[in-house]
Amino acid sequence: MISNKVNLVNSIRETLSRLLDTLKLEGVGPIIRRFFINTLFDSTFMLLGIIVGSALAAEAGLRVIMVTMLTTSIALGISTGVSVYEAESLEQEKKIEDLEKALFTDLTDTSIQKTAKNTILLATIINFGTPLLSCTITIIPFILVGAGLLEISIAGWISVALALGTLFVAGVYMGRIGQTNPYKKGVRMVVFGVLAFTVGYLLDWLI
Repeated sequence: MISNKVNLVNSIRETLSRLLDTLKLEGVGPIIRRFFINTLFDSTFMLLGIIVGSALAAEAGLRVIMVTMLTTSIALGISTGVSVYEAESLEQEKKIEDLEKALFTDLTDTSIQKTAKNTILLATIINFGTPLLSCTITIIPFILVGAGLLEISIAGWISVALALGTLFVAGVYMGRIGQTNPYKKGVRMVVFGVLAFTVGYLLDWLI
């Protein structure tokens, strides 16, 4: 039993080390960053919609709010994870097939094929985990409600602020990578978030 646990731990360590080495490769980093940023925006905007439709609505129920945020984030993570896995698998297989034709060589079990597999795995993990990360940030105020430290209405506005803060940080990160004004990029992302929130808030008020 102990031997099996040690082998499992070693296997996990080796996998993580391999994935980190793959992430450092020049062609892999931009792919993973693109997936992360896109999914972060999607999940954060989605959570803003949930907050508007439930947390800031009349007679909002804490359990409904938290379950909706969690289940929707998990569903989005599975959806994006599976879609990226399938899309990247197809792209990587096509790339390797083209290389094999150009080099007249079978690339099975080569470093090229292993890098392709690691890239697919990284992209899948990032796309599954990012909505959960966004949910973890925005759900904190509602956990405090459950602990009796906040009112739901106040928690809703704090959660909105956290979501907009997430968009700002992501925008700053994008700006630094793209060597543009990071804070201008961050503010622009916040503006889009406020716009999405306002539209949702008005729709909820009208309906």
